[in-house]
Amino acid sequence: MKYNIAIVGGTGNVGREILSILSERKFPINKIHLLASEHSFGKKISFEKQDVTVELLNNFDFKNIDIAFFAAGSEISKQFSEKAIKAGAYIIDSSSFFRTRNDVPLIIPEVNPDHIEMARKSKIIAKPNCSTTQMLVPLKPLHDQYKIKRIVVSTYQAVSGKGKAAMDELYHQTKKMFEVSSVPPKEFTKQIAFNCIPHIDVFMENGYTKEEWKMIYETKKILDPEIEVSATCVRVAVFNSHSESVNVEFEKPFEMEDVIDILSEAESVELLDRPFDNMYATPAECNQTDSVFVSRLRRDNSVKNGLDMWIVADNLRKGAALNAVQIAELMIERKLI
Repeated sequence: MKYNIAIVGGTGNVGREILSILSERKFPINKIHLLASEHSFGKKISFEKQDVTVELLNNFDFKNIDIAFFAAGSEISKQFSEKAIKAGAYIIDSSSFFRTRNDVPLIIPEVNPDHIEMARKSKIIAKPNCSTTQMLVPLKPLHDQYKIKRIVVSTYQAVSGKGKAAMDELYHQTKKMFEVSSVPPKEFTKQIAFNCIPHIDVFMENGYTKEEWKMIYETKKILDPEIEVSATCVRVAVFNSHSESVNVEFEKPFEMEDVIDILSEAESVELLDRPFDNMYATPAECNQTDSVFVSRLRRDNSVKNGLDMWIVADNLRKGAALNAVQIAELMIERKLI
């Protein structure tokens, strides 16, 4: 059986990655629609040796659409999701708009696939934040074995997570820094070239940013509500692929050899941990890959049952587009559509 697919935000970073991954994984497509604003209306985008014309989202009729990938931000999801659902489509949403709704599953297929059954009623599946996704993929099998009590995570997030304009700003700022001493920021609060900015999304009253709050909330919703989480999210001068320093405290004792065995066999995880041979993951190697790379595994001797690790993944692929397509594949496997 083949399916009719719509990609809302089909010309953006995540939308284009979804299109590419659908082709790579040979997703069973009958017809595909790329939807965008007037700015991109009428453009031609290549898909499997044919050109697909970008259609205007405002005028689109979702009738006969089986799955609608929403990859255009919370406001678009808020404005058009009900229209798509009423027309009979299932929604896989990449924004944060539905993540906190109790009746909407928040899915990472390798972590909590059974939660997707909730979507039979809601017709919506939310995709987690890219930073949460890459952290929980390797932590899930460890949690199953040793039960995680607490996570302390610091992220080093690429500018692609903020969109094309942010990537352009890093590129142009970097060039201009060789000509002038400073370049005023537009997409960021401070200069991003040759810099790190400990500020992603808006600040909340408790001093955390909304990005940090998302990681805390989503970890509890997806993995275990009893886990305590502390997060610090930083934007760095890297074009693509997020990195994370993760410290985990387990309830049960562990042996490092067993942790290595568990991660070596974990789905979608690639263990790259030979530090004395300079074998550890960086964003440069992980760009345009589908795995979650784990490096720098070591026991944290400052706390009982503590473990440190370094996690890197392509945020546009595994962190966003690939996870969305895997959700669609899971929908077919579980016969939601």
